[in-house]
Amino acid sequence: MSQNSTPPRPEATPPRSHKSGSAEAWASGGTLFAGVLMMVTGIMDVFQGIAGIAEDDIYTRVGDYVFKFDLTTWGWIHLILGIVVAIAGFGILKGAEWGRVAGICLASLNVLAQFLFLPYQPWWALFSMAISIFVIWALATDDEYGPTDRYGIR
Repeated sequence: MSQNSTPPRPEATPPRSHKSGSAEAWASGGTLFAGVLMMVTGIMDVFQGIAGIAEDDIYTRVGDYVFKFDLTTWGWIHLILGIVVAIAGFGILKGAEWGRVAGICLASLNVLAQFLFLPYQPWWALFSMAISIFVIWALATDDEYGPTDRYGIR
């Protein structure tokens, strides 16, 4: 009687990340949340832009402010920026690398725009700046798409 004495093949294990499971989940969850926040911020910026374009008397008038624009101009700035931010948020949710890069750039631009808009809507501008700073942090620290180290381990 001849028996096959070959040992069973070990199952292939996927490469392990240098992060722990909870840290990896936190980073990917932060990226997902950043994409959702980008879409919400973009939509809110669109509404903010429409309000500035439709009625110039919605926002408070500011005296002598260095970055004083006509409120209709601010409306168009927020409308266009909001549309592009929402598109980048959709790209982040789809997992596209361009969405991540565009998200960091557009969140930075949104911080600048909201800083300049502070005298007109201070509480919303501060809230939107805080959201954008979180988005920048979440997208910059998630190394799911980042380079591997020299051993091929992420």
